[in-house]
Amino acid sequence: MLLHHQFILTARKYGAKPAFIDTSAGKTVSYSRALIATLILARRFGRYEEGFMGIMLPTSAGCGLAVVASLMSGRTPVMINYSTGAARNAEYARRRCAFRTIITSRVFIEKINCPVMEGMVFLEDIMESISIAERLKYAIASRMPASLLLSLVSGQKEDDNAVILFTSGSEKDPKAVQLTHRNISANIQSFSSLAKILPEDSILANLPFFHVFGLTVNLWTPIFNGMTVISHANPLDYRRICEIVREHRPTIMVGTPSFLYGYIRKSEPGDFASCRLVVCGADKCPDQLRQEFRDKHGITLYEGYGTTETSPVISVNIPDHNRPGSVGRVLPGVEVRIEDYETGRDCAPGDVGRILVKGDLVMKGYYGDLEETSMRIRYGWYDTGDMGYLDSDGYLWHAGRLKRFVKIGGEMVSLVKVENILEMFLPEDVTCCIVEIPDPVKGAKIIAAVTAPIDERKVLKQMAEHLPNIALPRQFLVMEELPKMGSGKIDFRGVTELVRRQVH
Repeated sequence: MLLHHQFILTARKYGAKPAFIDTSAGKTVSYSRALIATLILARRFGRYEEGFMGIMLPTSAGCGLAVVASLMSGRTPVMINYSTGAARNAEYARRRCAFRTIITSRVFIEKINCPVMEGMVFLEDIMESISIAERLKYAIASRMPASLLLSLVSGQKEDDNAVILFTSGSEKDPKAVQLTHRNISANIQSFSSLAKILPEDSILANLPFFHVFGLTVNLWTPIFNGMTVISHANPLDYRRICEIVREHRPTIMVGTPSFLYGYIRKSEPGDFASCRLVVCGADKCPDQLRQEFRDKHGITLYEGYGTTETSPVISVNIPDHNRPGSVGRVLPGVEVRIEDYETGRDCAPGDVGRILVKGDLVMKGYYGDLEETSMRIRYGWYDTGDMGYLDSDGYLWHAGRLKRFVKIGGEMVSLVKVENILEMFLPEDVTCCIVEIPDPVKGAKIIAAVTAPIDERKVLKQMAEHLPNIALPRQFLVMEELPKMGSGKIDFRGVTELVRRQVH
């Protein structure tokens, strides 16, 4: 099913039901009004060049409608990360995908201190230029039979691109990921059935739509299922988001560990009482975070796993099947293979190897980068670049990025495992990141970046009970704040660069 066609069918079915409750703008948009708005925007977008169209907007009804309308007009939205340098990222996206038009907001770019760039089209200007006659025309058109409405918007094919998203760039320059209508719709249908997501559900949309977690789970999933999106533009507005959850009572909430830590610590008992499903993804879920949700709210925090290239969800824990510490069971219709790093053979249950994924969720490829695509997709299997294992009950366990394994003294050491052990002995409000730097004798040296001074001797003694000597940090560096990506994930490349500057 084409994503924008599904939106039309959903809008016709649920009419007066709220599609978006936009808490930042203070407005509610019904499915009927959303359909009218997207038809008008699609007509306006059709005036610009064909092909790719940049979208740089915060998490909001406006952004969601712009994404849908771009597809209706036959354009492919290119989602621009505005959190780590809007102008720079916009130019990078333009170079990679060769487009000119960027749909944005005048108020928004002023707020994020982004200069006006050639080719920018402002939603405010479009809305102000819409006449009463035009609104009436498309209000009438929106009531046409669904089959006729579908014929009036772009047809496309299921294997055509539905979006271009950029990888986080936490390890190297971002890659342009091509996700098709088939990729995203298959992923949504798979985890919706597993998690028993219903039209009666509503979801807190706090993640940016330029991140696959936000785009698929916070936008397209509710549209597919006829749910209500309760959006808020700033995921770092911790206390306000807790108030929003208490007031609007979403039943589903997802987030990254960084954001969820902020919410749990600014929340009051009862704030999350409406949530039947709270899922942590995009980064490893610390045991401490799970415990805090359980202790403060009596809520089980479930963990899932995915990548930008897999639309994103590969596996997830749910109430019926939950094994804390794992990233859950693999979704229906998805295959996961654990490949031995050295031999290329399948690993036995419990043995750590490369995580390979196959299914309709796997991207078409990296736009304009056939070499990188061929390196990551082999015989239909996508190499996630992650290490992990499947246990005997079919739960997937994530052991960290392959690039976050380091060979020291001939032994492979998982930096993620070192982080997990260190976190056990850190004070509550202290976070850490383990990186490695070159060492002329042993090949590599492990450094721990922490956000506050600690008793290093005591912590090392405690860690030594769980790790071999070669895996213990050789130095602790205090950083007031660890660099993060727009999704809330730690920017490992940024941390490593800061560490290398301080050590050398």
